[in-house]
Amino acid sequence: MITTTGQPVRQGPGFAETVALVAALMGLTALAIDTMLPALPAIGASYGLAEANELQLVVYAYMIGFGVAQVVYGPLSDVYGRRPLVIAGLVILIAGAIVSALASDFDHLLVARVLQGVGAAAARVIAVSIVRDRYAGREMARVMSFTMMVFMIVPVLAPTFGGLLLALAGWRSIFATMAALSIVVGLWFYVRMPETLHPEFRRALSVRSILDAARICVTNREAVGYSLAIGLLFAMLMGFIGSAEQILGSDGYHLGTLFPLAFASVAITGGIAAFVNSRLVRTWGMHRLSHGSHLVHVGLTAAFFVAAHLFGGLPPLWLFIALMIAMQFFFSIAISNYNALALDPLGEVAGTASSLIGAFTTIVGTIGGALIGQAFDGTVAPLSAGFFALSAVTLLIVYWTERGRLFQPHHQGIVPAGAE
Repeated sequence: MITTTGQPVRQGPGFAETVALVAALMGLTALAIDTMLPALPAIGASYGLAEANELQLVVYAYMIGFGVAQVVYGPLSDVYGRRPLVIAGLVILIAGAIVSALASDFDHLLVARVLQGVGAAAARVIAVSIVRDRYAGREMARVMSFTMMVFMIVPVLAPTFGGLLLALAGWRSIFATMAALSIVVGLWFYVRMPETLHPEFRRALSVRSILDAARICVTNREAVGYSLAIGLLFAMLMGFIGSAEQILGSDGYHLGTLFPLAFASVAITGGIAAFVNSRLVRTWGMHRLSHGSHLVHVGLTAAFFVAAHLFGGLPPLWLFIALMIAMQFFFSIAISNYNALALDPLGEVAGTASSLIGAFTTIVGTIGGALIGQAFDGTVAPLSAGFFALSAVTLLIVYWTERGRLFQPHHQGIVPAGAE
């Protein structure tokens, strides 16, 4: 393996195992959300909650801890390396899952969920840094696409898995299982993944070095623009996830136990899109794929908005699912490439860049998603309005980022020969 600086790296897992291990680390973050969705009504009943929308806080509390903690992990990983921070984060994640399983009231559960998010942030942000340490340009986009393809299996299977645990042992068993799976992934990482941060990229532990790295991030037009785009697109996803059980399971379409199947039909589209992206990105390039997909996505969100209002807030289930699948497909292609485009010029501060971008996009996405989710009124009208507005605004931000030249790369990061 040769780095983007031309220096050899310590031998680590091969391409396939790297993808699987990074996907497993990232998958823990999704598992902590999606396995809980079928259990939300049971949690509400257990704690005697009267307001259904309040249950969305189980998702959003986790995401707040997840977003804020990324600011810490990235800079520290640029100083101490990737391995110790991933391991420390997994320990916190395991502790948060155990405390969640034992929570005596809803407030304690929310605090434990924040703790869980704090731990999961290490796995998420440093996993991306590990990819950036080992790959760049289109190769980085290809690895991220395969990783996302594997990663997207989690939201497809997690609600069904959570529903099974709920039926067999109650909602607290879901958290206990999260702790056990985190231990397994942590041992795999400890045994197989060497340190990937190269000595020439290590930074001294000082406030000035962190501020210098932050300055590099916030003064780079592509990093700023695509980070804004990611955050606003992520708000759409969080708006749907936070209210998905209410829309599909209990209050909107009343699918009940069929909710995991409907949710999976949308979630699996992301994995398919990631596979398609991984096959096309080398030929078409990140800009053409992401910008073209985003344009289609704006059109689809407009159709969703119109359909929601034509049918009094609840389009036929088949139409709603079809639109969600189509939107998820093009959303996934756009956002996976936007992630790569935001990080591509920031190789010298990959850890800090990944953490700042991750924190910013997560917090923006969580706040925006919560505003959409809390507006749920028994219909998908608020969701459709949020989708259309955010997709259109995000396209304008991308247009600004590219100085009015969509589909064409106009900068070169630290990339290998033949990469974009």
